[in-house]
Amino acid sequence: MLTTTDEKEALVLKEAHRLYGLLCHVSKTKSEKWSLQDCIAAAPYTLAINRFKREQNAVVLAHSYTTPDLVYGVADFSGDSFQLAQQAKQSSASVIVFAGVWFMAETAKILNPSKKVLIPAGKAGCSLADSMTGEDVKKLRSQHPGVSALCYINSSAEVKAACDVCVTSGNVFDIAQKMPGKELIFVPDLLMAKNIEDELSRRGTPKKIISSGGSCCVHDKYRPEHVEMLRRQHPGIKVVAHPECDSDVCALCDYVGSTGGMMKYVSSSTDTCFGMLTEFGLVNRLEAQYPDKEFVWPFGVCSYMKKNSLINTLQALVEPRPDQVVEVTQSVADAAQKSIHKMFELTK
Repeated sequence: MLTTTDEKEALVLKEAHRLYGLLCHVSKTKSEKWSLQDCIAAAPYTLAINRFKREQNAVVLAHSYTTPDLVYGVADFSGDSFQLAQQAKQSSASVIVFAGVWFMAETAKILNPSKKVLIPAGKAGCSLADSMTGEDVKKLRSQHPGVSALCYINSSAEVKAACDVCVTSGNVFDIAQKMPGKELIFVPDLLMAKNIEDELSRRGTPKKIISSGGSCCVHDKYRPEHVEMLRRQHPGIKVVAHPECDSDVCALCDYVGSTGGMMKYVSSSTDTCFGMLTEFGLVNRLEAQYPDKEFVWPFGVCSYMKKNSLINTLQALVEPRPDQVVEVTQSVADAAQKSIHKMFELTK
C-alpha cells in the first residue's frame, strides 16, 4: 500500500507526464525544448493551483504570451485580448485570475465588477498602455472636436473611459471602417494607426487617422530586413506579423493579423513553415498545437507578460498582495464599460 509521500510523488509524476505530453514539442528557449525534468518541477505547482481553483471557484485566464506551463498547466482559457475579454464577460466564477498585464486585468474587472480579479504579476505594465493617460486623450479630443475616438484594448481603463469604442487587433479594421466620418482618432499605438489608414485605403473607405501614444516593445523592433532574411534562409516560408508592427514590415508579409488571427491562418494553411514576427509565447502555442509544422522566430519576448509564473499564480490564489488585487473606480469603470460594450456590439 502506498504511503502518503508515495501517493504524492505518484501524483506529481502523473501530472508531469501530462504536461510533458503537451509540451515536448515546445521551445523553452531558442535552443532547447521543454524537458520531462522541467515538467516534474512544474507539476507540484499546477496540482496546487488547480486544487485551489476548485476550492475558490476561480478561473484562470492566460494570454498567449505567457509561459507554456501557465497556458497548458492551469489556464481554463487562453488566447488574445479579445478572446479573454469575452471569457471574462461570460465567466461564472467568483474569482478571475488573469495571467497577463494590468490593462487586461482591469478590463476583466470592468466587465465583472462584483467579482474578485487577481493578476499574478501585480501591476505589470505594457509599453503601449503606459504611453498614454486619460488626460492625454481628452487633450487630443479637444484639438479635434466631433471626431470619433477609438482606443486599442492595450490601454488603461482611464483611456478606455475617454474614448467612444475599444478595439482589438482582431477587429480594429472592421470597426474603423464602420465608424462615421472621414477622420478618426486612434490611440495609443502609432504603428497600428498607420496600418489602419493603409487598410482602409485598400478597402476603398479611406479615413485620416489621428494618433498619439507609443508602440509595442516587441513588435516595433521588426524591420523589413528580418522578413528578407527569413525568406532567404527558408525558401517558401510564409511570414506572418501583428498589426503592431511597422507598416513597411506588414507590407512584406503573407498575413497580418491578431494573435488569434495568426493561429487561424496557420491552422487553415497547407504550408508547413512559418516565420513568426511576434512574441515568443505565441510561437510556443503553435508548436504545441501543430508539431508537424515548423515555426521560425527571429526574436521578441515581452518581459511584462513573463512576470506571470506558476509561483506567483499560486501565491495570488492563497494570499494575494494588495498590488495583485485589481480595482477600478466606479466612474472610470462605468465609462470604460461603455466603450468595451460598444466593441462587442460592433463585432456581433
